[in-house]
Formats: sequence, structure tokens, C-alpha cells
Amino acid sequence: MKLIKTLSATTMLALVATSGAAFADDHMAANMTLVSWGGAYQSSQVNAYAEPYKAMHPEVTITWDESSNEAVAKLRAMNEANNVTWDLVDVVASDALRLCDEGLAMEIDANEVLAAAPDGTSAEDDFGDLLVSDCFIPQIVYSTTVGYRKDMVPAGAAAPTDICALFDTETYPGMRSLEKRPINNMEWALLCDGVAKDDVYNVLETAEGQEQALAKLATIKDSVIWWSAGADTPQLLADGEVFMGSTYNGRLFSAIVEQDQPIAMLWDAQVFDLDGWIIPAGLPEDRLARVMDFVKFATDTQRLADQSKYISYGPARKSSAPLVGKHASLGIDMAPHMPTDPANSKNTFLYNYEFWVDYRDDIDAKFQAWLAQ
Repeated sequence: MKLIKTLSATTMLALVATSGAAFADDHMAANMTLVSWGGAYQSSQVNAYAEPYKAMHPEVTITWDESSNEAVAKLRAMNEANNVTWDLVDVVASDALRLCDEGLAMEIDANEVLAAAPDGTSAEDDFGDLLVSDCFIPQIVYSTTVGYRKDMVPAGAAAPTDICALFDTETYPGMRSLEKRPINNMEWALLCDGVAKDDVYNVLETAEGQEQALAKLATIKDSVIWWSAGADTPQLLADGEVFMGSTYNGRLFSAIVEQDQPIAMLWDAQVFDLDGWIIPAGLPEDRLARVMDFVKFATDTQRLADQSKYISYGPARKSSAPLVGKHASLGIDMAPHMPTDPANSKNTFLYNYEFWVDYRDDIDAKFQAWLAQ
């Protein structure tokens, strides 16, 4: 059964109506703890959301905790201890669904909490299908994809263009780096073992399909460095320790464009995903009012477009897309570097949120046991 900790409509409307004015009160001059992923993505949030907000509200101190990768486990522990110290948490959509189902994230009404588009379009219509949960406030569309060292492509071999180059150590020898979790790895393994794209999740929900994916991954297991932080693969590529590896497209953009590393992006079978905020359930009303004021500001049309000045992730609002411009310091057009650009999205793989909500814990356990073998 889905258990959601939510507010009454009357309380929520009162908080939304009064949150902005409340910042004049002394009791609102307090610390707000935001949780994110660190690295280039968190920097983009600081530049696009946090610093402009602090300029408007100097009485608010924003502290960042780089724990989004452990958000589910830590929020579970905080809830059990009845001591939730986080105010706003950045998570991927699948984790938002899990937190919502467990009653650890607050359910909101998008049209009451979030700003409308400049032309009056409601927040619900502006975000559209990206509102995948009543607890989830989308920020960006990103992808997990693969980068490779251009100068390590063997003589006589063409540069890789297919995701299955990950598993082709004969043509492309060298170490790989893959995330230390089943998500994306299991899907790519099945695709490269002959499973049709539309059948991947039907196969993966069976024990036999999970074993098939692990068997395919086993063919390169001895050539894999497993990563837990998004910055790991770009560093491993920069150091020449791996030939190719997976990470978030924004991390690769930073390495390729900002750092001028000899790395290229492999967009084939990039896995589209969403990232956004959840508000922990059960916050006291003073903290909640502060958070809701920040969220309304940080997810408006202009702020989401501003984030794309700093990182190559597509804004989650339709109204933000036409405002995507040039990189803040490099002056290059950012649109061609987005995962949603037509040239980059010819063969995408769509992440199945509901599947991973249902199967994540079981497949995680099986995957970690396989890693330990």
C-alpha cells in the first residue's frame, strides 16, 4: 500500500501564500540544508538557483550535503530516528518514487507549489509527463552514456559508435568503468546479448533474464573498474586508466569541452533519466515554508533555463527550452550538447521507473552478490 505523508490542502495553500513574506521574520533567518550530487551538476545548481536566491534572501544560509547517491538509505534512517536534518533532496526519479511509496517524501500539488510559465501555462502542463510522481519536482533531463579515449582507439579500428563496443574487448581492448549498481548495466547487457529494446524489461523481470544480463557482464568483469561517484569515469578517462566508461552526459561534457580532454561521447543507447527535488516528509512548518519558497524560485522557467548555461542537461519545463542559450563562460551554444538534441537522440533507451521501483532492492542484492564472487 502506498503511504504518503502530505499536508492538508488548507495548510499547503497557507504555506504557499505566506512563504515569501515570512522571510522578513527573524525565525526564518536560518540554515537550509540541500542535498545533491557534488561536482559539475551541484555547481550548476549553486550558480543557477542558490546564489541568485541568497542574493534576494541574505538572511538564509544554504548548506550542501553531497549525499544524493545514498538519499534513500539515509532518509530511511533519519525517519526511524525521528530526526530529519535535510530540507530539500535532489534525487533521480526512481528514488523519488521509492521515497514517495515509503512515505518519506511529501506529496505536493504542482499547480499550488510551483510557478506557472511566463505565458500563464500551469506548472502541471509545463512539466507535463515529467511529473512522474506526486512527490517529485523535476529539474533536468539527463542521460547516462559512454565516453571513450579517442587516442586509445587501436590503429586500423574505427571509432566506436555502438553501445556494444563496451563488450567488444577484442576490437577495443582496455579497461572499462561502469557504475557499481545494476541500473543501466543490466539493460545494456541484454541489448548487447540480442534482446530487442522493447523486450528488455520483460526479460529483466525474470530470474532467467537477470542471470542472462549478469552472464553478459561477466564477459568483461575482469576488465571493469566499478565506480560510485559520477566524477570517477571522467578522471579515469583523463588519466588513461580506462579506454571507455559510463557516466552522466554532463560529466563528459565538462571533460570534453571545458577541460579539452581527448575524449569523445558515445550517444548510442544513452539512457534518458530525470533528476529533481523531493521535500522530506514531516518538516516543521517554519522549515517547510522556507523550502517551498526556494523551490518555487529554483524551478521557475528562467532558473531551469539558466542551469543549462553551466551544464549540458535539458531543462524539465517546456517553457525553458527556448531560453537555453550559450555557456556562461565558454560562449558556445549549449543546445547541441543536450541529450535531447535530435542528432544525439537517434537511438535512446528509456529508463523504466516503475520497473526499478518494484525490482530495485532484489536486483541490487543479486548484483552486489555477483560482484563479490
